[in-house]
Amino acid sequence: MSEGPTTIDFDEDENAEPDIYEEDEQQEGPAGEEPETIGQNEDSNIVIGGGGDPSATAAAKTEEKNTVKSLKNKKVPNDKRTTTPYMTKYEKARVLGTRALQISGNAPVLIDVEGMTDPLQIAIKELREKKIPLVVRRYLPDGWYEDWTCEELL
Repeated sequence: MSEGPTTIDFDEDENAEPDIYEEDEQQEGPAGEEPETIGQNEDSNIVIGGGGDPSATAAAKTEEKNTVKSLKNKKVPNDKRTTTPYMTKYEKARVLGTRALQISGNAPVLIDVEGMTDPLQIAIKELREKKIPLVVRRYLPDGWYEDWTCEELL
C-alpha cells in the first residue's frame, strides 16, 4: 500500500471506466492511420485526418480534456474552498466503509483498539478521534473539485 492519504471521489460511478487516459494512447482512424495533431497548446488540439470521422475527432478532444494535467488544474486551493466544512452522512458512510474495508484487509490501525475486533467499530473510533488518513473529494458543478481531509471535516 502507498503512504499518505487516499482520495475518495463521490461523483464517480464505481463501475464506470476511469476517465484518465495515458498520454501515449492514440485514436486511429478507420483506415488504420493515426490522426495528425496541429496547433499544440494546452487548451485545444485540432485533429485532421482519419478519413473525416467525426467520432475520432471527438474522441481525441475528449482524451485531451481528461488527461491528468487538465484534472490537476481543476483543484480549488484550500484557502478558496466554498463548500461547508461538515461531513455529510453520505461522505461519512463512504469513509467508514472504505476505512473498515482497509482495516479488514490488514491495514495498520491508527488508534489503540483495546480488544476491539470489528473493523467498522475501529473505523468509527478512528473517525471520532480524527485519525482516518482519507481525503474527501467534492466535485463542484463547474467541473472543479475541493479536497478535504477527514481531520478538517466536522
